[in-house]
Amino acid sequence: MTRDELLLGEWACLGLLCDQRAHGFAVAAELRPDSPIGRIWSLSRPLTYRSLDQLVERGLVRPVGSEPGAAGPDRTVLAATRAGRARMRAWLQTPVTHLRDLRSELLLKIALAERCGVDIAGMLDAQRERLDDQVAALSATAFDPSGRVVDVVALWRYEVACAGQRFLAQVHA
Repeated sequence: MTRDELLLGEWACLGLLCDQRAHGFAVAAELRPDSPIGRIWSLSRPLTYRSLDQLVERGLVRPVGSEPGAAGPDRTVLAATRAGRARMRAWLQTPVTHLRDLRSELLLKIALAERCGVDIAGMLDAQRERLDDQVAALSATAFDPSGRVVDVVALWRYEVACAGQRFLAQVHA
């Protein structure tokens, strides 16, 4: 991973701040396991604050004010910068590369795009094409010409890709 690449938790924080300004405590609440985004990708409060610090350091998020804290010091309100919003839009338009990331990264992209009002129909079409190619390639690897399974790892990946196809057919008809 290069210095410019973001971790999935950082993308989650940035997406939430592209939707609306918030302080770190509110972002952390949005990433609890029982919240809509947290059901997809959750972060502890310390990791949320670390992610926010990284986003500020990279110029993707900036402080825009403060509010009184409920039981402590003032809370710094953060918002996505123009560069942060542009990075988010570009990330949302990029299909997921690895099958293992369908459950986390693809779901997060769909949820954040909906929340931020970003049209990702083109990305979903590209994701479907990528899955079609993966299913064809994995079918040739997982099965012999008679249809017998010859590679259980390829079979697993084939089934994940098929599930991804069915999911996309439901989400993006």
